[in-house]
Formats: sequence, C-alpha cells, structure tokens
Amino acid sequence: MPDEPAIEATGLEKSYGTVRVLSGVDVRVARGSVFSLLGPNGAGKTTMVRILSTLLQPDAGTATVAGFDTVRERAQVRRSISLTGQDTAIDELQTGAENLRMMARLCRLSKAEARARATELLEQFDLTAAARRRVGTYSGGMRRRLDLAASLIVRPAVIFLDEPTTGLDPRSRQAVWEVVTDLTRSGVTIFLTTQYLEEADKLADRIAVMDGGTIVAEGTSAELKQQVAGHRLDLTAVDQDAFAELMGVLGPRAVQPVDDRRTVSVATDGSAGHVRALLDELDPRRATVARFTVHSATLDDVFLALTGHTTTTEPEKETAGV
Repeated sequence: MPDEPAIEATGLEKSYGTVRVLSGVDVRVARGSVFSLLGPNGAGKTTMVRILSTLLQPDAGTATVAGFDTVRERAQVRRSISLTGQDTAIDELQTGAENLRMMARLCRLSKAEARARATELLEQFDLTAAARRRVGTYSGGMRRRLDLAASLIVRPAVIFLDEPTTGLDPRSRQAVWEVVTDLTRSGVTIFLTTQYLEEADKLADRIAVMDGGTIVAEGTSAELKQQVAGHRLDLTAVDQDAFAELMGVLGPRAVQPVDDRRTVSVATDGSAGHVRALLDELDPRRATVARFTVHSATLDDVFLALTGHTTTTEPEKETAGV
C-alpha cells in the first residue's frame, strides 16, 4: 500500500550480557525517502541495521521492512533489501567486472543479463576503465564504489547503507551521494547510517540522532537545527582572563568552548538587535571580545546540544555486534 512505511520499528531492544545496546527504539521511514541515523561510535547504529536487515533478532520489540516482519518473514525481507556494510565484501582476486557478473549470476540473472548489468554498473560508478583489473589493485575508494555497485545488481525496495563513505576521498564521496540521489528518485528507500554530519544534511529527508541506544531527536535537518537555535554567535576572547570572564557570564548558555583557542559560542536568533544585545551584555566595556562571527546552526551544534559531545569521523566499530 502506498501509505505503508518502508521501514517501521517499535520498541526495539537489544543487549549483550550486561551491556544494553538498544533501549526501546522506534523508527518509521517513508517509502522513497532517505532516512539517516546519526550517532557517535557505539551509539547502536550498526545494531539497528543488523536487526532491520534480519542479521540479528531483537530481544524485544517488532520491526517490518518492505511490509514484512523481520523475524517471522526473514526470507521475504531479504528478497526486498540490499545491505552494504562498513567493510567491502568483494573478491580481490577477481576483476571488477568478474565480481559484478558473479554477483549477478548469484541473483539468478542469465549470463547475458549478468554481463549487461555489470557493464551498466561499472559505467554508473565510474569503474569502466578498471573493469579488467584485479580488485586487489584498486584504491579504497574504488573498492567501496564496486561494493556499492554489487549491492545494486537487483534493484531492491530498501537499501541499507552502513557508513558507506567512511575513508573515501571527496570525489568518491560525491559519486556515492549522486548514486543515492538517483536511487531515491526512482522510488528506492535508503536507510543511511553515518557520522558525517554534512552527509546527513545533504542527503536525508529525515534524520534521527541516536545516542546511548536511544533516539534523542528526529526531524528534518531544518527542524533539528531550529531545536538548538536558528543561528550561533561565535566569540573569540582577547586573552585567557577575558575568556574566563565570558564563560562566567554565559554560564549554561556557553556552546562549544575551546579553552586554548579562547573561543565560545552562544545561541542567537540572528537579528542585528539580538547580536548587539548579546555583545553589550557579554562585553559592556568593549575589552573582552576580540572578534565575533554569526552563522546558521549546523548539525554539529544539534548533536552537541542533544548528546553533550560531537560525532567522530573514525569508523564505528561496535563491539560484540553493538
């Protein structure tokens, strides 16, 4: 049915021994959209993907993907999805073309169909020139692109991309983003986990912020930014004494203070009147603030405000399948 969500999870829980990884997570993803799950290392993102892709069973709660229950209808779910994990799963001894033809044959395409689909994907992912080279000679970015291509041999209803651009150079990341955009235009639903705030901001229709196994906020990028502040005033103090004075006046309003740089931020509505009022309050003698800038709130601001820390760009390595 058109109004039925592509993914729906209710009350998902998962623990490993005494470590609770998911604590009653609810998620609803509309068909043909990009949903981004944003969080730091160990937040539970990969565990969510593994449960939704039937690789793990939850301790409690239910989930449906493409209209099928992930526990009772695992086979139907697996026929409806594609999963690209954090590590590539391709044969380094084969060429790029051989890898794709092999995957196509495993997906029950005929030899002619497999060859045609491999050629199409190699072109789409800018790998035609390297098609006859062994994958062992590929760069990290080329391997990631080939891995993504292999996951699209048969176009699924839902694609799970778990940290798909980790370690890629800017050009390769841009190529992946273009593929994701093209897929959603064709009606495919994308469930994307990432630690790159720019990636979620650019691609996602809706974003959920996960921390400590729970969803702490969800909405569009603009909605999440509005929860924190429309804009931010960044201040640089003239010296350490002035910085300490600013921190004392700001108190709990201080955002992202960096002591050795003598910088601190504070929320503002962005209007000239409010900025002037803040500067008059924080630096009435015109001797504390060396310089200031005003800019729109970012997802980094959102994440810091909601979780108390920033994300990391290191690959997420969840222990024990976390």
